[in-house]
Amino acid sequence: MSTIFSKIIKREIPADIVFESENVLAFRDINPQAPTHILIIPKIEIPSVREINGKEHAALLGEMFDAANKIAKKEGIAEDGFRLVFNCGPNAMQEVYHLHMHLIGGRKMKWPPG
Repeated sequence: MSTIFSKIIKREIPADIVFESENVLAFRDINPQAPTHILIIPKIEIPSVREINGKEHAALLGEMFDAANKIAKKEGIAEDGFRLVFNCGPNAMQEVYHLHMHLIGGRKMKWPPG
């Protein structure tokens, strides 16, 4: 199944890429919910959090979190704080079924979020 994120990975459609490694790609969200809103995705297709296998995907998830920290520092939001979010399924508003982590910051967050 090819998603819009797969097409971004293949450079078939443009994106404002802010980070890339061998296994992870990060780009600015086209519908930002905060001054900084970046999506961090694996370069392999994993539909959602439900399909995560700890033994198989542990290093990849660690690399996604490491990317989030690097990007937050580069974007200047590391000190004041930021939010990391995974949406899983339709009730959580997951729109693209390719695992992705939202890095959101640059403003004061509210709680509860939803």
